[in-house]
Amino acid sequence: MLKLFNTFGRKIEPFRPVNRKVVTVFTCGPSVYQRSHVGNFRTFLFEDVLVRYFEYSGYAVKRGMTITDIEDKAIEEAAKRKTSVGHLADENLRVFIKEMKLLRMKIPDYLSRASESIGQSVEIIKKLLSREVAYRHEGNIYFDPTRFPGFGQLYGLDMSKWPKEKRRFHKDTYPGMRWNRGDFILWHGCREGDAVCLETEIGKGRPSWNVQDPSMVARHFSETLSVYCGGIDNLIRHHDYSRAVLESVRPHPMARFWLHCLHLHVKGQKMSKSKGNIYYVDTLLKKGYTPEEVRFFLIYGHYRERLNYTESNMKKAAGKLRDCRGVVKKISGKASSSPDEAAALEVREIFTAKMDDNLDVRSAFDALQGFLSGVDVPKLNPREAAGILKALKELDRVLQVIFPVE
Repeated sequence: MLKLFNTFGRKIEPFRPVNRKVVTVFTCGPSVYQRSHVGNFRTFLFEDVLVRYFEYSGYAVKRGMTITDIEDKAIEEAAKRKTSVGHLADENLRVFIKEMKLLRMKIPDYLSRASESIGQSVEIIKKLLSREVAYRHEGNIYFDPTRFPGFGQLYGLDMSKWPKEKRRFHKDTYPGMRWNRGDFILWHGCREGDAVCLETEIGKGRPSWNVQDPSMVARHFSETLSVYCGGIDNLIRHHDYSRAVLESVRPHPMARFWLHCLHLHVKGQKMSKSKGNIYYVDTLLKKGYTPEEVRFFLIYGHYRERLNYTESNMKKAAGKLRDCRGVVKKISGKASSSPDEAAALEVREIFTAKMDDNLDVRSAFDALQGFLSGVDVPKLNPREAAGILKALKELDRVLQVIFPVE
């Protein structure tokens, strides 16, 4: 049975979907005020492997991904470039989808922009206002976390330290990894000269980042999600906000499982423009690596461990994948058209034993490679070779690194 580390409760739990007919997964997507870098893709690829492994395990899956296209940063970046917010989002989203396909990622069933869920945002805010969980102040609308029982449970926030005096935080996002202990914004009321100003039932303005994800979940899913995913940074000032917003207007939990992927660093440091160490997918392709090698490097490190990019680490990962593909190619030359099911089953069991243990891609791949290195290819029975090959092709629907694109 597949077991996953649930951030909500901080423990490994057997995976049980909310709906046995379909596993529902929602994942934080890119903020398209800028290009996604390989650190972002590390998280997106972990989520891709998760969805593919659900399918490999026999589940039907419906997945949504948020596209944050209206926010403070997008408005500021568009102004800097002297373009519209929509044009900026279109440009970066086009590159994102191109690179998703390059890295052999499945395109989510619902790839939803925040700007497409304004109606849902307005309806949620109306309900929050009527239930006095939210309130108006100087043209904006804010959410009062003290009005939501259990606020901060996902992160493990100590609410006894919440300040007694009223504080409000009006930006979509704040730098750093600290909590804003106060009320967070749901709706930006229009100010003179605002680039994005929408006429709605709750007034002129735009939804904040904090209500956008709940709005997109509400638009596409009517029940508790089986899984909600994101980067580890979303545990601060984001996922607890989203949970509080949606659960304040719905009678059921937002998600059963919450999974978070740790960051990718470059040579031991966080990626940042100031350090000049931001790597994009094409940065690695220009170094001579294939898209499959880039994908493999990003999925090979366990998602709950920080991944460190160095030239040495990248070369080792690429070499490991090339060695594996070399052995598989030799086995392919021996295979008949009639696979030995016992041989296939052995390979499947090696793979699932590790993947079922909290999606341990590294251990699963290493176990497979250990098995393959022990195969005496010249003496291999053709039916056994075909069985091994059959199982490898099945599991590569998850990994997407061993065989060429069909």
